[in-house]
Amino acid sequence: MGPRDALLCCLLAAAAAATLGAQAPVPAFEFLTSPPRGLPPMPLPAAPAPTKAMFALGNRLFADPQLSVDGTVACANCHRPEHAFSSPEPLPAGVHGEHALRHAPALINRGYGRAMRWDGRTPTLEAFVVQPIADPHEMGHSVDGALARLRADQGYRDAFAAAFPDGVTADNLATALSTFVRGIVVGDAPVDRFHKGDPAALTTEQRAGLWVFESKGGCWRCHPAPLFTDESFHATGIGVESGKPLPGRAEFTGDPADRGRFKTPTLRAIRLSAPYMHDGSLRTLADVVEFYARGGNANDNLDPQLKPLQLSADDKRHLIAFLESL
Repeated sequence: MGPRDALLCCLLAAAAAATLGAQAPVPAFEFLTSPPRGLPPMPLPAAPAPTKAMFALGNRLFADPQLSVDGTVACANCHRPEHAFSSPEPLPAGVHGEHALRHAPALINRGYGRAMRWDGRTPTLEAFVVQPIADPHEMGHSVDGALARLRADQGYRDAFAAAFPDGVTADNLATALSTFVRGIVVGDAPVDRFHKGDPAALTTEQRAGLWVFESKGGCWRCHPAPLFTDESFHATGIGVESGKPLPGRAEFTGDPADRGRFKTPTLRAIRLSAPYMHDGSLRTLADVVEFYARGGNANDNLDPQLKPLQLSADDKRHLIAFLESL
């Protein structure tokens, strides 16, 4: 396998569960060269080819609160490794008592994504990873200010020099962070082993849940395997006010048809990534299943695929068991 075929993988390590702060150790993740079972090869940018040095630098930057204006908020504060790189808070805390405007979703398998953010307004992972630095609700700094701090740190100067011939630059900051995020991959779940011919990989209850997922539940329409997301946008009615959906993707596109539409998140590692939805308003998987079973929240732009489902109590229990197996 050549460098252009390399896939970056970081494993959810026990060390990642440490509380993050200014003096917290950097969690240790692995740089691997093949996707876990069940995932296709990952599309990679044309250049530069990812390296272990880029990955290690991105890992360090991801966990460092010095990228925020007051040195209190790291990427990993809102995208916590032990929560599948999502936030356990509906709207995670930023600097100066601020809170993010939307829930911080799982960063699982984002290297396969076609557009970033809940409304898809950011076209590339490289652009996405640096946006929180300047967001006043999140890290409240500026990319230039963060670069000045990094250049003043001999350890970072050495780490950037090891990863890039031109050292500490805005492009290299984005590349290092995106290289690490591309490495946050999850596969080789029981469902992957089941699909590869191991019938014992799923329990009887989980197999029944898979049947609900693929039949009367219709979940597969928006959450198709292997990524368990269609990378598209749907209006489910979350956040409806007086029968009217929130702007959602329409705030970015200006298209009235996009009102209330938000990106379909992956279901990989979903048992770790509660709460759910773009506003973190659904606390548990049982809440999510009940929401879709009733057909979402009625509004004048509801996705036509959402209709009330005839799910029994056993159907719901089995579906949750299947989702937890992902």
